[in-house]
Amino acid sequence: MNRLRIVVLLGLALWLIAESGRVLVVDHPLRADVILVLAGETDHRPTRGLELLSQGYASRLVLDVPADGKVYGSTLVELAKRWADSLPQASSIIVCPIHGLSTKAEALDASECLRNVGGSSTLLVTSDFHTRRALSVFRRRIPARPFGVAASYDSTQFGVQWWRHRQWAKTNLDEWLRLLWWQLVDRWF
Repeated sequence: MNRLRIVVLLGLALWLIAESGRVLVVDHPLRADVILVLAGETDHRPTRGLELLSQGYASRLVLDVPADGKVYGSTLVELAKRWADSLPQASSIIVCPIHGLSTKAEALDASECLRNVGGSSTLLVTSDFHTRRALSVFRRRIPARPFGVAASYDSTQFGVQWWRHRQWAKTNLDEWLRLLWWQLVDRWF
């Protein structure tokens, strides 16, 4: 009987490990007043945000951009504004400078931009592996505002079958550590 329990527990543990990539990803875009593209990855996330904007998920898009970052003599905020102004949807895009380096700090910075933009509901756009934690952080830090989340996929960084590529495994482990830290420590302070 003990051997059977061990086999069952071991099987369950292996199944949970194999499914851990799927648990991280929440991709349920809901119509909202504003789309908020989280800072970080600057290719797939903004593209996904623009797709959702074009599909009518919201009428405005807020693009979080690190306020202190620079590339070749230009600030990231300047580059983001230049990029946004070049798009056909330019009148619907707002660049939000953020100073925080964590998702928790970004939520606080973004709350000010969201307040200025108006509306009551927000659709978050972030990397697929970051969706579960980002949604939890924003709901906890800005409880009065309803949030949905849409995943931005980048096959060079992550896949739910994380064991197939070294980078995916590293991303999976890193995100699980961050999610556990958020759930066990950071969310309470």
